[in-house]
Amino acid sequence: MRLIIAEKPSLARAIADALPGSPRKLEGAIAAGDTTVTWCLGHLLEQAPPDAYDPALKQWRLDTLPILPERWKLTPRPKARGQLATIRRLLKTADEVVHAGDPDREGQLLVQEVIEYLGWKGRVSRLLVSDLNRPAVQRALSRLEDNARYQPLYRAAESRSRADWLYGINLTRAWTLTGRQAGHDGVLSVGRVQTPVLGLVVRRDAEIRDFTPRPFFVLWADLAVARGALRAWWVPGDRHGLDDQGRLLAREPAATLAERLPGAAGRLAALETQQKRQAAPLPYSLSALQVDAARRYGISAKVVLDTCQALYERHQLITYPRSDCRYLPEEHFAAARSTLASACREDATLRQWLAGADFTRRSKAWNDAKVGAHHALAPTGRPADSTRLTTTEANVFRLIARNVLAQFYPALSTREVKAEFNILEETFRARGQEILAPGWKPLFTTRDEALPLPPLSEGEGCRVQEAGVEDRETRPPEPFNDASLIKAMMNIGRYVDDPAVRRTLREHDGLGTEATRAGILETLVERGYLVRQGKALRATRLGSALIASLPEAVGRPERTALWEQRLTAIAEEDAAPAPFLDSLVADLHALLGTADADRLRQALQSAEGEEASPPQRASRRRSNGRTPARGSKRRAPRRRQEGSR
Repeated sequence: MRLIIAEKPSLARAIADALPGSPRKLEGAIAAGDTTVTWCLGHLLEQAPPDAYDPALKQWRLDTLPILPERWKLTPRPKARGQLATIRRLLKTADEVVHAGDPDREGQLLVQEVIEYLGWKGRVSRLLVSDLNRPAVQRALSRLEDNARYQPLYRAAESRSRADWLYGINLTRAWTLTGRQAGHDGVLSVGRVQTPVLGLVVRRDAEIRDFTPRPFFVLWADLAVARGALRAWWVPGDRHGLDDQGRLLAREPAATLAERLPGAAGRLAALETQQKRQAAPLPYSLSALQVDAARRYGISAKVVLDTCQALYERHQLITYPRSDCRYLPEEHFAAARSTLASACREDATLRQWLAGADFTRRSKAWNDAKVGAHHALAPTGRPADSTRLTTTEANVFRLIARNVLAQFYPALSTREVKAEFNILEETFRARGQEILAPGWKPLFTTRDEALPLPPLSEGEGCRVQEAGVEDRETRPPEPFNDASLIKAMMNIGRYVDDPAVRRTLREHDGLGTEATRAGILETLVERGYLVRQGKALRATRLGSALIASLPEAVGRPERTALWEQRLTAIAEEDAAPAPFLDSLVADLHALLGTADADRLRQALQSAEGEEASPPQRASRRRSNGRTPARGSKRRAPRRRQEGSR
């Protein structure tokens, strides 16, 4: 008997439906011919708690840190014991096992750790499914690979899991116990991703809070030219008081010039015309979709992820959603016309966009060299029945389909014109843009571009019809929201000061993964470190105090982003995991030495930020603020908070 172990029931059903023969349901499995398909329920196993290594570690004590397992242990999740027993039973009669986890690092870990935990010693094949439609699953079944090929991916995922445990368990215990000494009632959760994300928001909020607006002034002049009129803006020279962005800080020079301008003659001193072609935006990765959906529809990153999971699993309308790739396999190009025609036929907007598509066009989106374990999000070809979709599901599906349809539209062609006028021996500039061919642009709602300028010829004259001074004020940066914070996590190099590290980070993923970023934001809200104010995400006083009490490096992105580089080296270059974990242990020793109750007390007292929502009851029941005496039987806070990212 061949046993296929899928990551989740929806994938198992899709696999069973694609097998020869009539599927029949078993307890915790589906049989089809000589193949049985069973499933995990997400992670069936988790890293064992500290007391699994030593019962004395159930008590939270500073003198037991750092906790460093010599031989790592896994333990079944409480709600997974039944399904784990089913897989154990099926393995006893299996001749061959097929690993059918999701095609990513975590999917490799999730199934393989079960296979190894249950002691299977036989052959293991790897099935990679990114599209639940029957033809796609059948193609995947015909292309089974040796699971040994994915051992580096497994080792990287295993290293990530162990590193997160070491980092989260030790720092959370240290800061929670130090917090009790400082009078704080509750768990202070520290994680290798969540804490740097919190640091981004805390620092942005501080910039906003500490921002002092400064007035500046701009002078405009409406000009009559040979074939029309336009508005130009004065470019003040260095002799005037300017800030570092060239803004005029005193009103008097602008006001004096404005009085002289009406009726003044000048000429067009320089004219620059540039024609540009812009290809359509690529199909979506999950994070790119979360950014656009948040901007367009105001929905959170977590809602977008949950919606994509429903579109993938329940409706089977899109391919695997937790993808960090924005390219599509070249083999998908040939079937794109039929796939999109079927996917769009029930949606009037999509049908209209489909009618304008030219399927002889081939964009740069079709590129096998850019496709890794997964490809960009795309429709599967199943018709989207609007009566079965929520409004959010329909909106998200339309975005995904739109970005694939846009690959079959011509480029946006524009002409950009920059004009520089000389009037009263002063420089005035105007800029305009003309759309020559809209291409893919009508499919997208974007901000207004610059208006076109009238036809101009270098050297022609102009005359000022009217002029005026506008009083403006510098503005603080915008607070983070779901869209901008996800984008910051994707492009974390922008928030790194070290130029060398910044250059390196441009070539790697940022904070978190496609699958975890939305959850990280929700976790920070649930734990009272962030609050939502409309669309904005703001740090609470507790969140600000935690960042202030930690070593600066813990609340900044450099360390965790460099972790991802090392994990990538393990996954893609077969680097050894031991040096990565040894380096982490050395870091932990140094970080634990900085836990200081006085510093934390001062941070809690002086922190600025928003008021948090009431903390979860479970955390409060398990943390009453009293420092346990040595040897006491006090119950530790929840392990989920203790060892999380």
